[in-house]
Amino acid sequence: MNYGLYLSASGLLTNRYRQGVYANNLANVNTVAFKPDLAAVQARPSESVEDNLRSNVSRKLLDQLGGGVKAAPQRINFTAGPVQDTGRLMDVYIQDERGFFAVRDNNAEGNDVTRYTRDGRVFVSDEGRLVNANGLPLLDEGEREINVPENTPLRIEANGDVTADGNPVARLGVFRIADATALEKAGGNLFGLKRDTAVDAIDRPTLHPGKPEGSAADPISTLMQLIAATKAATGNARMIQYHDTLMDRAINTLGRVA
Repeated sequence: MNYGLYLSASGLLTNRYRQGVYANNLANVNTVAFKPDLAAVQARPSESVEDNLRSNVSRKLLDQLGGGVKAAPQRINFTAGPVQDTGRLMDVYIQDERGFFAVRDNNAEGNDVTRYTRDGRVFVSDEGRLVNANGLPLLDEGEREINVPENTPLRIEANGDVTADGNPVARLGVFRIADATALEKAGGNLFGLKRDTAVDAIDRPTLHPGKPEGSAADPISTLMQLIAATKAATGNARMIQYHDTLMDRAINTLGRVA
């Protein structure tokens, strides 16, 4: 076995994975309240250690080289994005980084589920309900859908109250997720819970009307990450070519002479 070939292959596969993560982050630098993914990488143990082989099978020198690298569990960066000033009074920014709006959605089986989002763009549907940018019903602090008066100017106050002509008609729910690592991306800029964690309505949220949250993916640093991953993948692909050339010469040149 050409051990160097396998090490280079693991590096190529891992860095192609990093390329995909960073490319997706870069594609969403203008997505409202987008949270970038973190492409973690970890060292892979040598084959004899990983497969728990007998000591007489292992090779001390090769074991010291390790088994290359592999992708570690992917995480989400929940750092708050920059504030965008739209001036639209139905656009809001949550000051608490752990705060999320809740929406009613359907799962793969067609059942109602609660999803969470930082996207604070609020609209009124034709049925007179408050909905998010994708048309999903937003929920109040009791996880109920919010109905508002028709043909009445609305605005969202800093405490989450939805007012019509200055009179409160509902309160937009803002929920704090105790353990953000329990969230997973569910598509459409939404998050779902992959395991149980405390989810509590914030009694007195602090919102900033007219200023939705921008993407937390910085275009410059994300582009630099993508370039670095691309260079690493290219370097590993070149090493694979070198190993292939070396084996070809060992077999077809040195082997023939011998």
